[in-house]
Amino acid sequence: MSTLTHPPATEASTTTTPPALAPQPVQLTTAREINPRVLAAWSRFKYAGLRFADVTGLSFLPPILRLLDGEETAKQWREIVRTLFVPAAAFALFLFAWTVVAPHHRTKSGVVPTPSAVWDAAQSIWAFHEREGKKESAYLMSGDERSTWLTAARERLTKLEPYEQAASRAVAEATVANQQSVESKIAPLVAQRKELEESIASAQQARLAAMETQQAALPSASVETKEAFLAAVRAHQEATEAERLELQQLDAKIQTARDRVDARLNGAKRTQTAIAEERQYLATLVDQLDGANQESKLDREISQLRNNQRDFLASAGSDILPAAMRVVQSERRINAVRESNYAKPWTLPMQIARSVACVFFGFAIGSLIAIPVGVLCGLSPTFMSAMTPFIALFKPVSPIVWLPIALIIVGGFIPDPNNNGMLSFLEALPLIGWMKINPAFIASAVTVALCSLWATLVNTALGVASVDKDYLNVARVLQLNFRDRLFKIIIPSALPLIFTGLRISLGVGWMVLIAGELLSSSEGIGKFVWDQFNNGASDSFAKMIVVVFIVGVIGLILDRLMVICQRLVSFDNSGLQV
Repeated sequence: MSTLTHPPATEASTTTTPPALAPQPVQLTTAREINPRVLAAWSRFKYAGLRFADVTGLSFLPPILRLLDGEETAKQWREIVRTLFVPAAAFALFLFAWTVVAPHHRTKSGVVPTPSAVWDAAQSIWAFHEREGKKESAYLMSGDERSTWLTAARERLTKLEPYEQAASRAVAEATVANQQSVESKIAPLVAQRKELEESIASAQQARLAAMETQQAALPSASVETKEAFLAAVRAHQEATEAERLELQQLDAKIQTARDRVDARLNGAKRTQTAIAEERQYLATLVDQLDGANQESKLDREISQLRNNQRDFLASAGSDILPAAMRVVQSERRINAVRESNYAKPWTLPMQIARSVACVFFGFAIGSLIAIPVGVLCGLSPTFMSAMTPFIALFKPVSPIVWLPIALIIVGGFIPDPNNNGMLSFLEALPLIGWMKINPAFIASAVTVALCSLWATLVNTALGVASVDKDYLNVARVLQLNFRDRLFKIIIPSALPLIFTGLRISLGVGWMVLIAGELLSSSEGIGKFVWDQFNNGASDSFAKMIVVVFIVGVIGLILDRLMVICQRLVSFDNSGLQV
């Protein structure tokens, strides 16, 4: 009888999972399996982005591109957080603090506007610019387009009436509610003031009565008693002054509570103001499309000319000359209407463009002076010694000092701006004619040049004086003349420092320009700020803060442009990233 035995278990036989049921590894797509054309396109895009970031100094772009490429993910995230998220968080924290603190700080112009109020002011500035552009277009419109615009404007005016009535009712209701709220808040303060006033009056009467009693015994009193009486009088005067200050502080609290306007009334007034501004705009637009339109004026003047021509042909004797004069006058009026344009007021975008043009004009004047003088200073220590007193003397001079001098000098060269050939030529140019360049514009540009040229001059002198002596020795070996040495070795070697000076000068010029325009009343950002300061409107404060951000953004852009130019000519890019 045989015994059945199992074969000994081996390591291989312990696996119970059939091969067909074993988990299969997931096949991941690697970079090598991507289409080579896609890889090549991405590679070109990546290195172009890295090159752009390197030239512009935008340090947050490289980690983003490397993260998308999968290079050291954790490191790239840390760099993104440091260069992008941290600044964004800091700015968000600034906006939050501004929003919280601003409503609690009151000035003579009202409370400090919040970020939302500043944003509304920015939108109002842009809406005014767009509306003035539409008015300008409406003045020159003709034919079917003019009829279409006129019909649409009149329909919109009709639709505004119920909104205007509703806004007026909302303002009236909000005013009543605000008055009730104010009265309820100041009632306890008024009662407190009345009680305080009564207690102060009684206290003063008591002190005066006590002093009158002491006064009766003074003629026969001793010196010590009289000095004690003087001390009592002094104490009475000090107590009276303290009581007066206490009343004034309470009055200030009452006035603050009385002047406080709730959010509902402010919102209702903003809505009413917006509707009123739109109504005024539409009324002016209808006028520019109808009676004040260029085509309408021409039709009226041509009709009048024909009547005058008929009267002239029918006139006789002494009536001929007056009739002929009327015909000539009608012809002159027709020519004037054909050449006329809408009297568009200056808007902030136009003033920004004019300010940028002015700063570049002044920057160009300063650079044309500073670079040649700086080259001479770098080439000749003797010339540098001669220029040092002038640099030390005029570099610290404020633009407020330079501007009146520039206005006087420019006014001497251009005594009659309306009949000046240069200004007439500039006004006829297509791109800058609308800027209406005048002596104030030129004086502001000259002020920019006088205040900004020093950084370029000093850096140019330093760059020229720091040229590697080996380069100059090679030039001597090659027997290069002075012109070749200057333009092929000295200036190219000094370009990085020259552009550093130009970058500083442009920043200084942009800061100087705003003050110059403000004082010279030259149409630009500075004049806009001054007009808003003197305007006293409810949103003037907010509009001035809008200008603060606009000036900062433009200054940042100008600085980036100079960084790009500096990078393109520099061999050392360290320290320029932001």
